[in-house]
Order: sequence, then structure tokens, then C-alpha cells
Amino acid sequence: MPYYIQRGSLPPKRHTQFRQADGSLYAEQLFSTEGFSSDYTLMYHYHPPTQIIKVDEPINCMPEIAEEKMLKHRCFETFQVKPEADYLKSRKPLLVNNDCAISVAAPEKSMEGYFYKNADADELIFIHEGNGILHSQYGDLYFQYGDYIVIPRGTIYQISFQSAHNRLFIVESYSPIRFPKKYVSKNGQLLEHSPYTERDLKLPEFKEPINAKGDFLIETKKRGMLYGIHYANHPFDVVGWDGCCYPYILSIHDFEPITGRVHQPPPVHLTFEANNFVVCSFVPRLYDYHPLAIPAPYNHSNIDSDEVLYYVDGDFMSRKNVTRGMITLHPAGIPHGPHPGAVEKSIGKKETQELAVMVDTFHPLQLTKTVLGIENKDYIMSWAE
Repeated sequence: MPYYIQRGSLPPKRHTQFRQADGSLYAEQLFSTEGFSSDYTLMYHYHPPTQIIKVDEPINCMPEIAEEKMLKHRCFETFQVKPEADYLKSRKPLLVNNDCAISVAAPEKSMEGYFYKNADADELIFIHEGNGILHSQYGDLYFQYGDYIVIPRGTIYQISFQSAHNRLFIVESYSPIRFPKKYVSKNGQLLEHSPYTERDLKLPEFKEPINAKGDFLIETKKRGMLYGIHYANHPFDVVGWDGCCYPYILSIHDFEPITGRVHQPPPVHLTFEANNFVVCSFVPRLYDYHPLAIPAPYNHSNIDSDEVLYYVDGDFMSRKNVTRGMITLHPAGIPHGPHPGAVEKSIGKKETQELAVMVDTFHPLQLTKTVLGIENKDYIMSWAE
């Protein structure tokens, strides 16, 4: 979990009277993603956050699952997904199961005329191209290339892009996205052996509340439907908040790699975890330094997990013909490893500049119809001599 912080104006005691200059009460709101039994934040609004004035007809946004199901290695060229102006329309689900959904997006314009809330899932947005600001009730988060933005479910946000060329890799998690347990003390502090610490986190920059009345549209995603809910007050009317549940940023460039004399297994790249899947970061690092070390990864069997690798930048010595934005899917049930020639080629190399994001799911992923349209169908033969 992120650590406890407080911003803005707060009463000295929670759940007690906190009055505005005119004598009226601020509206207290408890925000949590696991009921009343885990991390939470308390927010104080000028107006109750419940004043709905209109609801639009819902829109079905459930991903279309492809009928094709095959046990083979797959490869998808996500930069073939064409950019779209609108942020929500640009989000294209590619791989899904009951624990998570993996999407890409190439929005060209900032979110205008509406806000967004994912009522189903925490969101992890990796910024591959572009920069901008994520506005929320907590304040502003300034993002750039290489940032992971972690957004707890139920967060109302709006994104301002400062570039027309944006590429995002998005993981929706139906359970809270957490720091890995092995990195965290019993009191919640990131431990000495963690590859990142609290100092590396970028936190929301608190802004003056917007005390405005009108018609404010919050597009709310719930169980495959998008509900247009109109509120009478601006959602960013928060005068103060405190707690441990809020959006934050960790840059992949601040992930400190763990290396050794011989090749280290994938868990050393672990960055985030949730129920039944993990997210790992492959970053520039020194190779193994045993005199007989083989830097290329050994062949390994995916018995318990589907492995999704999103290639960001750099040279991947274990793969041929890698392109930026490529996704490979190595499903549970069959082994995979370096392409032919990669093992010998890696011997003697001192370092790598590769940059990639990996998602390992412990339940099988389903392919959407969208992802089949960007598949490299020859990938399965890339291990043939």
C-alpha cells in the first residue's frame, strides 16, 4: 500500500463536525476499495458527492471474446492499433480473464466534457509514449514516458495529454494492485531489499478545490457497461483528504534491477502484485558475472501461468525481430525460451538496455477479436532452426 499522507484542510478528529465559513458542514466521504476492512482515505467535499441529476442510457463496453482457443505461442503488434481522438474509445481490450484485462490505447486528445471512473477495477497505466497530467480529487499527477500510474478503483479522474502521440499499456485488476508482500515490512514500509522505495513514488500535488455547480458527466464503467452519470457539483470540490488509498506513480526507470553471478529468475523483476497475477519490469542492467555465465534466459515451462511480455524499448537478446509495442503471449502448458542462436550470441555480453513490462497470470487469458486483428501469425515458427 502507499503510505499515509494528508493534504488540504482537515478536522482534528475523523467523523466529527467540520464546518465551512458560512456554518454549513463539509461532506465527509470514506473512499476504500475493500469495504471497511483495508486501506482507505477520508475526503471532505463542499457538497455531498451523491447529487445525481441525470443518467444516460448505458453503453455496452464488454470486450468481444474470440472463439479461437489454441495452445501456441502468440505475438501481437500493438502499434498497429490506430490512434483515436477520445480516451475511452481509444482503449482496446486485448487479453482478459476473471482477474484482469490487458488493453492498449492511443488517444490523441485530452479528456474533454467528461470525467471517468472505473467502478470495477484498479487501473495500472504504463506510459509508453506521451506525457501529461492526471487530474483527480486528490490533486494532479504529472506523468511521462516510463511511468506506471496506479489508480484505485472508484477514483474519478480526467487526463490532459500534452502530446498528440500517446501510447498506453493498461492493466485492469479486479483486486487491489499492491506492492509485493516480500518487499513490505509487517508495518507497511518498503524493505531494504525492495527494488524501489517510498522516495521513488510520485504523489498527487494537491490543488485548490473547484466549488462549482452545473452538469458534470462522470462516465462510470461497471460490469461491462458504461454509465453516463451527471452530477450537480464538480467532483474535484475536495478541500482536504488523508489516508493510504490514492493514485500514485512509479517510474520504470526508478526500478533498481537485482543481478547475480548466474542468471536470475523472473521473480527478481517483480514490481506489483494482485490476486492471481503479477506485473514485472525488465530494465537496463548488468548481465551475470560468473566466468561461465550464460546471460540468455534458460528454457522454462509455463505450467502455472500465462506470460505476457510488452516490449517497450531496447535490444532483446533472447528474441528475434522485436518491435516497439509488441506483445508476446506464452501460454501455460508448453515451454518457451530463447530463439535459436540467442544463447551463444549472449555469451560474453556485459549488459542489456532492454525495457519491457511483463504480466504473468495464474489463470488462462482469453483473446479478444481485436487482438486477432494485429497478430503476427508466423511467430509460432520463430523457434524453428
